[in-house]
Amino acid sequence: MIVLNGGSSSGKSGIARCLQSVLPDPWLTLGTDTLIEAMPASGTGIDFSSDGSVTVGPAFRELERAWIAGVAAMAAAGARIVVDEVFLGGPDSQSRWREALRGSSVLWVGVHCDAEVAAAREVARGDRVTGMAARQAELVHKGVTYDVEVDTTHTESLTCAREIARHVA
Repeated sequence: MIVLNGGSSSGKSGIARCLQSVLPDPWLTLGTDTLIEAMPASGTGIDFSSDGSVTVGPAFRELERAWIAGVAAMAAAGARIVVDEVFLGGPDSQSRWREALRGSSVLWVGVHCDAEVAAAREVARGDRVTGMAARQAELVHKGVTYDVEVDTTHTESLTCAREIARHVA
């Protein structure tokens, strides 16, 4: 299991796709966006504010808990998984994953990107609330521990994926 944590538009999804091509076995990619896309349009307990902040409530946490348990069950069943995550809660977010993945081999990866570069990517994407990338660039890393850290500010996703792949057991 590989858990990629980084802010919005930091390059996690690109790295995840590149990992699928450089790792020798098939790997699934799942993440926060997958979870959010699977949720209904309302009543999910997640709010994207116009200033780029994201607020989550109990309803989201309940769905997230089930999601994490399901991903952990897939890993326990033998699936190789790259998780594309945004630890809005910092160490509390990582702790939820650590608990669910207890006994599994996990490579924790911090995906960093300069806030200005991530913000420019966010605008180019056009599918994010403006301000999320800058707001999350440092926030998601506070108090989180990693085995490997990469920075996509000036480094291509493929190069980052190769660096991460060197650490996969």
